[in-house]
Amino acid sequence: MGDIYDNVMELARRRGFVWPSAEVYGAVAGFIDYGPLGAMMKRRVENLWREFYIIREGYYEIECPTVGTEAIYVASGHVKGFADKMIQCPHCGEYARADHIAEAHGTENAATLSKESLARVIQDLPCPACEEQIGFTEVFEFNLMFETTIGPGSQRKGYLRPETAQGIFTDFARLLRFYRNKLPFGAVQIGKSYRNEISPRQGVIRLREFSQAEAEIFVHPDEKEHPAFGAYADYRVPLLGIEQQEKGQDPVVATMREAVDAGLVANEYVAYYVALTHDFMARSGVDPAKMRFRQHLPDERAHYAEDCWDAEIHSGRFGWVETVGIADRTDYDLRAHAGHSGDSFTVFVPYDEVRYETRTRIVPDMGVLGPKYRGTAKAIADALAAADPGEDGVEVTVDGERIFIPADTYEVREEEVEVRGDEVMPHVIEPSYGIDRIFYSILEHTYDEEIVDGEVRRVLRLPPGIAPVQVAVFPLMTRDGLDAIARDIVQTLSGRGVLTQYDDNGAIGRRYRRQDEIGTPFAVTVDYETKDDRTVTVRDRDTMQQIRCGIDDLPVLLASLLDGSVEFSALVQ
Repeated sequence: MGDIYDNVMELARRRGFVWPSAEVYGAVAGFIDYGPLGAMMKRRVENLWREFYIIREGYYEIECPTVGTEAIYVASGHVKGFADKMIQCPHCGEYARADHIAEAHGTENAATLSKESLARVIQDLPCPACEEQIGFTEVFEFNLMFETTIGPGSQRKGYLRPETAQGIFTDFARLLRFYRNKLPFGAVQIGKSYRNEISPRQGVIRLREFSQAEAEIFVHPDEKEHPAFGAYADYRVPLLGIEQQEKGQDPVVATMREAVDAGLVANEYVAYYVALTHDFMARSGVDPAKMRFRQHLPDERAHYAEDCWDAEIHSGRFGWVETVGIADRTDYDLRAHAGHSGDSFTVFVPYDEVRYETRTRIVPDMGVLGPKYRGTAKAIADALAAADPGEDGVEVTVDGERIFIPADTYEVREEEVEVRGDEVMPHVIEPSYGIDRIFYSILEHTYDEEIVDGEVRRVLRLPPGIAPVQVAVFPLMTRDGLDAIARDIVQTLSGRGVLTQYDDNGAIGRRYRRQDEIGTPFAVTVDYETKDDRTVTVRDRDTMQQIRCGIDDLPVLLASLLDGSVEFSALVQ
């Protein structure tokens, strides 16, 4: 079959799935255009994702701007820490990711090494651009965000978003009200994100503008049992945990219940979305035999994360490719935005029964504070009410100024108070999908070649729900009224929401081959028998088997074949 990547990308460019962006101006690495078939297939993948997360899980979709003000990304940590380690080749001047060079030559998890260690590792390795030995050169950090300005005069700095998640976090308070102030709840977003990659040389796998589908699920920090866990408790998934990686072992195949009970996966929420992700990708056309879930090692996992797993898909050219990240991010994101914005990012969780607690309260002597502090006396009193008393007094902060209030200006009282619940800052479970990588993986895993009648038949064995064109309709000849019958069938099927393509160009065998190449699952041929008995031939892409079907029965039959409720093999006599 040759190099699978070259074969897939040749077909993708020739048949209108993807091609380089702005080729007339030389194109720029890291940007692609989705052609007519690619754009439709990508939408079908996204809509399948929506079926899982919106229809099944019940998480509503929101849409936020792709440009965000600087404050968002200061709070999220992207301004300070969203950087890759890079070098500039001293020979050819090209820039490259230092960790990618090291990993390409056998150094595992090179991204976790310090800049100094990376410089030592790569000094004897060849530059990926000119292949000269790099020698000792500086490794430095490069922030991956695209910077822009908002409004005239460059008064406000902004960034193209590096992920869709931050819009969901900043909308937390409004989403909480939308979900009637109850945990758990979640929101999803599908859209473009941007990362100014240093040297993207992997086609669709590494892009500077890419599509993400992310869900942010807000849960009680002490209640991480997924309410629908039973749906995936017995679902088996290949898991490459920390222990397996450290010992050089293969993934273990375990049910989600086994994985949680053994402590391999941190909790039911993470396990549930590991299984759901495997289910989604298998239904979208990714080969289950080329999927695994790899747990982040301690030195690569974010310090705040309780657990993190990457869904990895095997590519013939690129090896194991990270495609989805599933993480328990604890309360890191909400706490960061609360600290920078001053807003509350908590949920009031009522108790089943009212509780009574004895609490210490500071009661200021306003007769002393008023004359002494005048305009700030009330603010000081409010700050005292929320403070803990010290032996000699209390230090409070008012308008950024730290003020010491001596103990003889207030009274400390113990009071019994009624407590109806707690203010809880939720933890965040985040499944984050790279749609473009999934798109490419589907193309690679469904691409096939076989010899039929002495010729190579190239076929994309796409699931019917993912195929860009669902049905092709051919008149055997463009005369004697056959073409008119075929066009009527196209109109009928299109009216039922089936994307149908009419084709009368060339021999019937060539037309079948064209549709096989783009993954069209079913083809309908109108022939001279059709004029006699109003039946047509329906052909299955994968087996090339054919059946006869009445024109009036065709819409129902094709609908059942497309949604999978009927298998074509069951119809063959």
